[in-house]
Amino acid sequence: MTTTTAASAGPLTDGPRTWFVTGASRGLGRAFAEAALAIGDRVAAVARTTAALDELAAAHPGRVLPLTADVTDRAAAFAAVEAAADHFGRLDIVVNNAGTLSAGMVEEFTEAEARAQMEVNFFGALWVSQAAMGVMRAQGGGHIVQISSIGGISGFTTTGLYSASKFALEGMSEALAMEGAPFGVKVSIVQPGGYWTDLYAAMRTTTPIAAYAPLRAELEKQWAEGSIDSEPRLAAEALLKLVAAEDPPIRMVLGSMVYDLAVDVAERRKTTYSGWEQVSRAAEKAVPAPV
Repeated sequence: MTTTTAASAGPLTDGPRTWFVTGASRGLGRAFAEAALAIGDRVAAVARTTAALDELAAAHPGRVLPLTADVTDRAAAFAAVEAAADHFGRLDIVVNNAGTLSAGMVEEFTEAEARAQMEVNFFGALWVSQAAMGVMRAQGGGHIVQISSIGGISGFTTTGLYSASKFALEGMSEALAMEGAPFGVKVSIVQPGGYWTDLYAAMRTTTPIAAYAPLRAELEKQWAEGSIDSEPRLAAEALLKLVAAEDPPIRMVLGSMVYDLAVDVAERRKTTYSGWEQVSRAAEKAVPAPV
């Protein structure tokens, strides 16, 4: 399916913007949708089931379009984007927020569990991004926001496959940003820390391998005090600032802990690169093409 509905919409304007938010029925997605509506924008709110969006639609008549879609289904993702563009005439901001968390040691994941983690967090965002790019390229601009995670900065024990899905999302998005730039399409990657959503409540876990019991016990001690998470509203406020920026960054972290981690990871990587610089450089020497 090729989405060309918004081809006649023209360049972006200063009027009310149209948002397309996946995973909009709860958590961060719901906070993003509510924040957009609060400033007078319009929202195509996408979820697997839209019953939770009825109240939001009733409170903002004519400005909310609830859409039922499983973003892991490429045809359904394209159809949802096309329906939103048809209804509102354009798409200004697309937020790929839908995501799941599966926890377990890398060795413990079955093929089905590993693929399921990638389906939502990577492929779902990929299908929506492809569909959105067609609309935005035709209308002359737009902004795609990919909701990544602290797990997109570094891998952690028991969240290796979650990080793999976010690393894949970020690599794809960096290329998408370069490809969209000539058409006025901006791409930003948002890396949030902890927020009070149901991500952990809905978390799936692997079947434990006994050999990892001591490591799990150590992790449980570290987590004994629990995490202090933030209100989704704060993430939504940051997102509003991001999409209002004339030159938004390719990456934005949310939270002091994530900021400190991102800086620390970057510094440690730089130190490692420098320490192995001679070996790295010695591994390259241009020679003529083999005959």
